[in-house]
Amino acid sequence: MPLINSSAYRPGFLYRNARMATTLPTLLRRVNGVVFVREHMKTNDDDFIDLDCWWQGSASTVVLCHGLEGNAHRQYMLGMARAFGSRGWNVVAYNFRGCSGEPNRKSYSYHSGATDDLRQVLAHLEKQGCQARALVGFSLGGNLILKYLGEDSGAVLPGIKAAVAISVPVNLAETTKLLAQPGNWPYSKRFLRKLSAKIVEKAPLFPDKIDISLLSGVKSLKDFDDAYTAPLSGFASADDYYSQCSALQFLPSIKTPSLLLSALNDPFLGPGSYPREIAQASEFFHLETPQHGGHVGFHLPGGEYWSEKRAVEFVEQQVAINPL
Repeated sequence: MPLINSSAYRPGFLYRNARMATTLPTLLRRVNGVVFVREHMKTNDDDFIDLDCWWQGSASTVVLCHGLEGNAHRQYMLGMARAFGSRGWNVVAYNFRGCSGEPNRKSYSYHSGATDDLRQVLAHLEKQGCQARALVGFSLGGNLILKYLGEDSGAVLPGIKAAVAISVPVNLAETTKLLAQPGNWPYSKRFLRKLSAKIVEKAPLFPDKIDISLLSGVKSLKDFDDAYTAPLSGFASADDYYSQCSALQFLPSIKTPSLLLSALNDPFLGPGSYPREIAQASEFFHLETPQHGGHVGFHLPGGEYWSEKRAVEFVEQQVAINPL
């Protein structure tokens, strides 16, 4: 019954505030010492994915997946890369389609359930003789990882021994509603600004698929998903997209030791993103819910954040239990 009711995370006073814990790491943190080399990977549909890799000559590789409109060079990604890299792991930071600084070649890009792309990345690494041993994802990237592990657990690459998903909206519809609330408007506005800019950039290349006039009616992330994410990615509507891609429904089927680490004061998560009953009934799916941490926060003074220490601890514990 891997429901972790007590957590060791105890932040300083300022970081007990959910908004501060969510915002300050983005504004103030600077992670040094990560040495990435970019690899341009071709996809099966004549597109590309950029992987930022930190090769250590290790037999152990961790794949990192970022959040909505993030990339490999966000501070939370660099922090996790440094935590694993400093312990001798190879690190592969997966930039989703269109998130590496160069527009991808298709009208569609990435979404919360694009596990076909994740499978291509993992297969690509395996062909290179560098099979992934662990997966770590943040927010949208965490949903992606959990969906991958549970939607067809028998097809998960056997080399993957553990996964950690941090601050994950496993109930996408619920989180989208929360992001539309006034208190979350600064975050929602930022996401919409970046997503809309990509639509404007792509529209001239795909005039038959992207109607830029729809942007005038986009007032929320659900509006954006209805107008663009869903139809471009093959879903009937935003609700259909959320229904098919929320990781919540796949959690009971996970057969890989996995930790969902989400703070109880995360402003983006509602009750549906804390699946306690599923964790209690599962042998493999662990849920840890610290009181504090905000969304992808978990600040500690000095070097590593608590979420980074906890992720490395969980992964290395699981690899030690099942090394082959």
